[in-house]
Amino acid sequence: MKFKALLLTFTILSSLILGVGCGEKQTEPNKQQETTPPQTTPPETTPDVTTTASIVNDEAAFEKAISNTGTWIIATLKDLTFDRELVLDGEFKNGKKDNAGNDIIQRKIALYTQNENREVTNRFTLTAPKLTINSPNARIQSGTFKGDLYVSAKNFQLVDATVEGNVFFTSEEAQSTFKMDDTSKVTGTKELKK
Repeated sequence: MKFKALLLTFTILSSLILGVGCGEKQTEPNKQQETTPPQTTPPETTPDVTTTASIVNDEAAFEKAISNTGTWIIATLKDLTFDRELVLDGEFKNGKKDNAGNDIIQRKIALYTQNENREVTNRFTLTAPKLTINSPNARIQSGTFKGDLYVSAKNFQLVDATVEGNVFFTSEEAQSTFKMDDTSKVTGTKELKK
């Protein structure tokens, strides 16, 4: 009888040690794991050693991601609304190199999700009274910004995006390097406003 009790104790201890030693992940019983909506892949989120994307679904996470300590790409998972001004700040590398081998500087607010074929599956709206673009080579892509956009950095782009408001450029360089594709639109004016 003692032998059976000893064997049973040894078996239980062995399974516990092996379970922990093999890296089995323990979860809290009442805590749900975070998941993203089915068939939803955030745009261009392949991580690399220098940069990663920030996938956000609330206002606090979005504000942190657009700050100068945020990430190069900010991908939303739903509409976001702010009652205060926002600033896209900082210079970020996107993890890629140009033809000369230099790091590519880029910033993107991705107001969409996509499937595995990179087809847009959902578009979102970002609403704020004012959004200032201070990051060079930035873009808003595949969604809608409601409010006035102030562009202070060079090479800002609208890609498959709508601005329901005005676009004001704070310098001639910001205005002369601005681009928008044929699927983008601005409902208000586009003008230099120093």
